[in-house]
Amino acid sequence: MHCYDFHVVLQEVPGEISLCFTISGCPLRCKGCHSPFLWKEGSGAKLTNSAYRAILYRYFGFASCVVFMGGEWHKKELIAKLKYAQAQGYKTCLYTGEETIDLEVKKHLTWLKTGRWDYKKGGLDSITTNQLFVEVATNKKLNHLFLKQ
Repeated sequence: MHCYDFHVVLQEVPGEISLCFTISGCPLRCKGCHSPFLWKEGSGAKLTNSAYRAILYRYFGFASCVVFMGGEWHKKELIAKLKYAQAQGYKTCLYTGEETIDLEVKKHLTWLKTGRWDYKKGGLDSITTNQLFVEVATNKKLNHLFLKQ
């Protein structure tokens, strides 16, 4: 699993300061994708366990959530990293363009964003979006948290 970049983000999970890992190798190739450079497998640096753990340790007490932008195509590695984050007290989230996600991955998530990017429908901040942001435990749709009031 290669991480193209890492950022501390505030908008991907409302109410959370999140550590966001953008994973390369996306197989979906959505029309109008804002990050086509992520299609190439192996772009960025290998997300080693030691590097990942160091980041989570560094931000412990500041950040509350770990977000993966993709990576579900590396199921075993993703699950291991989600489990580690949870064991350290972090909430977890996955952003995927898929409509559904493997149950083995899903059971290690607090939140899940599904749905391909459709430039005609917009993202989570659009009332016409095809994407869903849900709280996994309750299956409650939380798209309203992204809409501008």
